[in-house]
Amino acid sequence: MNEDIKRIFVDTVTTYNFSEKVVDDDILKELYELTKWGATSFNCSPLRLVFLKSQEAKNRIDPYLMDSNKVSVKNAPVCVIIGMDTKFFTDLPKNFTAMDAKVFFESNEELAYATAFRNSSLQAGYFMKAVNALGLDAGAMSGFDNKAVDNEFFKNTAIQSNFLCNIGYGIEPKGHPRGARYSFDEIAEII
Repeated sequence: MNEDIKRIFVDTVTTYNFSEKVVDDDILKELYELTKWGATSFNCSPLRLVFLKSQEAKNRIDPYLMDSNKVSVKNAPVCVIIGMDTKFFTDLPKNFTAMDAKVFFESNEELAYATAFRNSSLQAGYFMKAVNALGLDAGAMSGFDNKAVDNEFFKNTAIQSNFLCNIGYGIEPKGHPRGARYSFDEIAEII
């Protein structure tokens, strides 16, 4: 197996312990530049990112975190709010010119939400692999009050939080020992 592929896909773990090394803003921009090229349905691209680097920004999210996540966010160089724009379809005429796909979503809130959630999650996966490709580590987290975070960071917008992701340069022990994974035959079939 190629060493880069192994490093990005096999050797990564959910990381809880980070060095104090600063993650430069240029790296954060490069993460997005890599992420944006991943495929989404109708090129809908609902992912929205808020990078919390300063102590002031981390203090704003702290009241809405589960107690066990407070230290993780405080100690990570960057905590990213992975969000989704539930009104992504307003940009479809610009982002998807092959046809008028906006009509599928503008009167169907349930479909728009499901599409935003599914595709922002997909883009978040691309984002986390971009983190690994650039030599950083990631620790995705649930365990926060989504509505309160949305009110704090996305008030009066159509953006909603999906999950949080701490990023930085991991130090050993990065996280828990690697857990088991299913074999192909346990979860897949070829028909």
